[in-house]
Amino acid sequence: MGYNTLYVKNMDKHTLIVSVYVHDLLIAGDKEQLVEEFKTNMKDKFEMNELGLLSYFLGMEVTQSEQGYFLCQKRFIMKLLKKFAMKNCKPVSTPMVLGQKLMEEDGAPKIDGKAYESLVGSLLYLTAIRPYIVFAVNYLSRFMQSPSQINFVAAKRYLKGTLEFDMHFVKSSSVKLIGFSDSDWAESDEEMMNTSGYCFAIGGSIFCWNLKKQSVVAHSTAEVEYIVAYVAAKQLIWLRKMLNDLDFDQRSPTKLFCDNTSTITISKNYVFHDRTKHMKIKFHAIRQFQQEGELEMIYCTSKEQLADMFTKPLAKDIFEDLRERIGMCSFETKEEC
Repeated sequence: MGYNTLYVKNMDKHTLIVSVYVHDLLIAGDKEQLVEEFKTNMKDKFEMNELGLLSYFLGMEVTQSEQGYFLCQKRFIMKLLKKFAMKNCKPVSTPMVLGQKLMEEDGAPKIDGKAYESLVGSLLYLTAIRPYIVFAVNYLSRFMQSPSQINFVAAKRYLKGTLEFDMHFVKSSSVKLIGFSDSDWAESDEEMMNTSGYCFAIGGSIFCWNLKKQSVVAHSTAEVEYIVAYVAAKQLIWLRKMLNDLDFDQRSPTKLFCDNTSTITISKNYVFHDRTKHMKIKFHAIRQFQQEGELEMIYCTSKEQLADMFTKPLAKDIFEDLRERIGMCSFETKEEC
């Protein structure tokens, strides 16, 4: 059974937004009177405590400034470092070593599965506002059944060095949605499955991202990229509808950036041929979305591809550049963000 968690009220060209999580409410609006009236009505019917401006929610610390909003999880990470004896560990620069291949049977001693599950579960929670660790955490979660000492060390190696990092949501007059989709090519030697990743941004900061191992075996890089573009396109359509409900109409097609020219060509070619006739019909919905003016597939170089960090380990300089471009900044550089 599902429950509604987001409520929107549009009245006299003003918008009230209420997000619900169990017994906690987040209230936002573009007119103070509308917000105050809602709080008064709720207090008349329910016993409520008003905590003022948002500063802490579900383990996330929130700072509001002239530059926008900063979200971090420093308290949660400190507890995590203490729990798993990582307070004195040596910081490293990337979540995964470039070219590192983890395997189920790597010859290393097996460890307590419950401790490993607890650590990876905590890391999964951190991905709520730390998208740059999504690939590493997803990769580590594949070894839940029988983790080894190598898996455990890999899971503990990165957090110490990014304790002070925040997710920055900049203030912007633009509410134009853009998306990025990317995939690896048979990154897993054991399963030969591909990893799909996408993200969406408004005003220069990403707010929606996803990584998932594909359930089908693709025959080429173009097909791999085409599948993830389809998955991203479905999310794109839902986000456009949600933004329209919030009175942020997306009148022009949303640009979905891809770094594979063959994929873009296939998405715009309405003729079935040898390269596409074996694909499932559902993947070709992306063609219909383009025809209806919902999205536009755009080519970008690999250096411009923000979703690249969701599909593979990266070199330090590339990783740090992408991390900054998605809106992450450290405490020391917060004023510059």
